[in-house]
Amino acid sequence: MKFSILSFLLATSSTTPSDAFTLTMGTGNSFGRLFRISTWGESHGGGVGVTLDGCPPRIPITREEIQIDLDRRRPGQSRITTPRNEADAVEILSGLNPEDITLGTPIGMLVRNKDQRSGDYLENDMSVAYRPSHADATYDAKYGVRAIAGGGRSSARETIGRVAAGAVARKILRMYNGIEVLAYVSKVQDIEATNVNHDTFTMEEVDANIVRCPDEASAERMLERIDEIRKSGNSIGGVVTCVARNVPAGLGAPVFDKLEADLAKACMSIPAAK
Repeated sequence: MKFSILSFLLATSSTTPSDAFTLTMGTGNSFGRLFRISTWGESHGGGVGVTLDGCPPRIPITREEIQIDLDRRRPGQSRITTPRNEADAVEILSGLNPEDITLGTPIGMLVRNKDQRSGDYLENDMSVAYRPSHADATYDAKYGVRAIAGGGRSSARETIGRVAAGAVARKILRMYNGIEVLAYVSKVQDIEATNVNHDTFTMEEVDANIVRCPDEASAERMLERIDEIRKSGNSIGGVVTCVARNVPAGLGAPVFDKLEADLAKACMSIPAAK
């Protein structure tokens, strides 16, 4: 009969509530199989990042290319985003040679936190009370500990790793299949963009306004509504539409590994996505 060290610890650990030792694992930080990303880091820790495994060798990729996408998600860009002021400058730690060519080995990317203000969380009731609609209570129930400052892994800063890895994936798809992936804000509350051609709209049109909607008239109405709600101290939801062009037939697999099923899991794991 074979026993693992983990099984032994589980079998022999104390069950007394006051001194019980738990082996509840912090899993669920990776996505993908052949092209696999693992994000790491907390909102108010030293930094956040991603380890990307499965990137093909001999792909030219520079820090500047990845930084373009990170700059698009960077906080503090406008009055309708979080005011946290971060440069979000990416550092590529591994996986490239001095000529910026991928080696086929894991690519490690780090963005250091610079503007974390932990006192905003620790010097008030947040240190002893759970925030409504936040992951604080869930983390405490599962692990018996939580990152009070900034929400830890439940912070939207976790998406930095996704964006950095996505910049690499975007280039691979464009190089080998001519696939183009674009997204835009298509609805804010009940205001919907109605004048967007999914075959022709561009990223430049999306980035032409702070709402990130290529329908300029609708974007202005969306911004007015956001400002109105924001000034009242409240928030509202919206819808993001993603368009992938030149996608070949036959991606995914039947039943549980359908392309839409995998996309749904990835998208629904984004903080605040519903």
